Formats: sequence, structure tokens, C-alpha cells
Amino acid sequence: MLDILLLRKDLDSAIARLETRKKPQAFLNVEAFQSLESERKRLQSRTEELQAQRNQLSKQVGMLMGKGDKQGAEAAKAQVGQLKNELETSAARLEQLQGELQALLLAVPNLPHESVPLGSDESGNVEVRRWGTPRAFDFEAKDHVDIGTPLGLDFDMGVKLSGSRFTVMKGPIARLHRALAQFMLDLQTEAHGYAECYVPYAVNADSLKGTGQLPKFEGDLFAAKKGGQEGEPVPDNAALYLIPTAEVPLTNFVRDQVVTEAELPIKLTAHSPCFRSEAGSYGRDTRGMIRQHQFDKVEMVQIVHPEKSYEALEEMAGHAEAVLQKLGLPYRVVNLCTGDLGFGAAKTYDLEVWLPGQDAYREISSVSNCEAFQSRRLQARFKNAQGKNELLHTLNGSGLAVGRCLVAVLENYQNADGSVTVPEALHSYMNGQTLLKP
Repeated sequence: MLDILLLRKDLDSAIARLETRKKPQAFLNVEAFQSLESERKRLQSRTEELQAQRNQLSKQVGMLMGKGDKQGAEAAKAQVGQLKNELETSAARLEQLQGELQALLLAVPNLPHESVPLGSDESGNVEVRRWGTPRAFDFEAKDHVDIGTPLGLDFDMGVKLSGSRFTVMKGPIARLHRALAQFMLDLQTEAHGYAECYVPYAVNADSLKGTGQLPKFEGDLFAAKKGGQEGEPVPDNAALYLIPTAEVPLTNFVRDQVVTEAELPIKLTAHSPCFRSEAGSYGRDTRGMIRQHQFDKVEMVQIVHPEKSYEALEEMAGHAEAVLQKLGLPYRVVNLCTGDLGFGAAKTYDLEVWLPGQDAYREISSVSNCEAFQSRRLQARFKNAQGKNELLHTLNGSGLAVGRCLVAVLENYQNADGSVTVPEALHSYMNGQTLLKP
């Protein structure tokens, strides 16, 4: 959530920055904001005026009583009573206004950092660097669907059990998928200093509001209600949501917390399934595993001092890149433009891995600095050197998306006979197996 003081101080500048994003007209209802702010200012001014009058009258009551003027004291008390009623009405309306302003701000995305390139969509993204050289095949390269199906990738069974965009893995392909996740976890914990966590796969609405998925993106979530007593209705507040990413529970570790500066940075990682309805993406990537309703991911989260967050962003991008480098998978890093930024991000790097079957680079990780956007929602703070509570900065990134990494391994390590060579970094996780054969 944006700092309301920033909007009050320089609304025009904030609007100008928001307008560099995609569909800015949907982000902030300026007329509604200004109307609410105008009423808030008027009420706050009136409240301060009433409090001053009440204090003055209360002093008069004491003075009049001291002079023996009971009639005057009673009249002053009556005025105090009238002011009290008006103050209570004003306080109730002020509280209501604050709620309406907060609801308005919950739909407003983060402001892009000054280093984010301007652009209306993904065509405006800027390539930062590349690593590795795409392999030249001496046979016609297949995509992961044709390679993986004989190895145990079963799309038909996924449809039978759940529907489209669900996949079953069996045998060697399932083992390779597991090996990738374990390899990623070990790399992030042992080499990069993240604490491994196990988190719930279903969370409450407060957790999703804290990281920005609710209320704006409820359509992208899978929701389920907890069961109630037999014959009793289940209350609305019993709804839980399947996590779209482990970023949600991990970042919420610091919700309503004040940590010490000495505890920073907090570095967390978790392997979890992720569930996304992919609202608005129908018709895109319908073949294979690129866009699924359920997929696995090893997530990285850092919670840091505000002065360190952009240093942490570069570091986290490197942690994600290390996975691809150790697997020998060519990739590129792009700086997302303003029109392609996610809702809560101030700046994002995407890692795009080379897929021979598509003859293209495809996203396999996003690493984002949310600055204080999530912390303001979460009320996640630390006590700074001056002893004052200050909002933390939060960052998140994939390290990596396991399913897409599986796709990349299958396509980049395929052989002419339909087998797949296991990358050396995974040999110990595959019990020494070096080749997957149909």
C-alpha cells in the first residue's frame, strides 16, 4: 500500500508515476480520493476546534464552581455535553473515512522505482545480460511435451483427475522433478544463507491482503471453505485460499511484528506447490507445462533494512541465476518496464531460460523489490538506530519455478533417441542416474 502522506503531499507526482504503468485509469480514483480527503481535513479541523472549546469550557466549570456560580457551572457543563456528542459523531465519521481511504488505496499498485524503464508492455523490457550459449542440435529439437510423455509426463491423467492445466508425473520424470526442487533448496540454504521453511498451503485472507493479492486479485486465487458443524452454515470468514506462491506465508512471518535491526536481513526459503486460476490467461500456453493451475516453486524472501533493499535485489537475482548456471541452462536477465511490473513491485528482474522447443527465452523467475509497499499493509517494522519504529522493505523471488526448470532441462538436454541426459548437478539427487530413457 502506498504511503497516504505521499499522496497528500504530492498527489500529482504520484499520479504521474502511476500513469507509466499499464491501465492507470483503473488504479486510483482521484476524484473519490480528493473528496474523501477534503471531508477528512474538514472533520479533523472541526474536531480540533471542538476539543479546544471543550477544554476551555471544562476549565470554566472549575472556575465557576470555585466562585460558587452553580448556575453558570451547570450551563457550561451542558455545553460540554453537547460538544461531547458532536465529538463522538465526528470521531465515528473520521474512523469511517479512514476505512474508506484505506479500501481505496488497497487497489493502488506500487510506484515504479526511478531505474525502471518506461514502457507500456513487455516489449518495453530491457535486457540486462545473458549467460550461456543455446545448444546447436544436429537433429530436430522437440518440445517438452513430446520428450516428456514417454518418460512419464501424463497430461491426460491430469485432465481426468482435475481438469485442464493440471499434470501428472510418473516414474523417472517425477524423480527428476523432485531432484530439481531438492537441489534448489540445498543451494539456497547452504550457499546463499536462506533459512528453509515449511509453510501452510492454505492461508487466511489477512495473509493475502498483506502481500497484495487481496482484494484486487481474488479472481486469480483458488478458495475453499473450512467445514463447519453438521447442519450449521459455514461463516464467510472461514474461507481459506490456496497459496499462489510461498511468498505469501513467508512474508507474513513479520506481520504485526517489530523486529530488531540486528535481526536483519531475514532470509527465508520454502518449496511449495502454488495454485493459480490464471484468470485472464485462457488461450495462452495451452500446450504443456508452461502455464499450470498447480506448479511447484522454491521461493526466496528477504526482509531487509530500507537502505539495503536494492543491494538485496541484485543479490537475489544472482541467487536465482546460480541455479541456472549450475544446471548449464542458457538464460537472460531483463529489467521489467513500468507497464509490465507486478502490482506490488517497485522494480523486478525476470530471468528467462532458453527453450529450444519454442526457440525462445521464457520466464523462469521474477525477483522483485516491493520496498515498503507490503510492509505498510502488514505493519511489519523494525526499531531503527534512533529507537523509532520504521517500515521494513520486503523482496521476493523464485529460486526457481520447478516445473519450468524441468521443461528447460528436458528441452536443453534431449538426445536424438528420445533420452534425456541428467545435468551433472543433479546426479547425486538422482542416485547416480545420468540418463532418462523412454
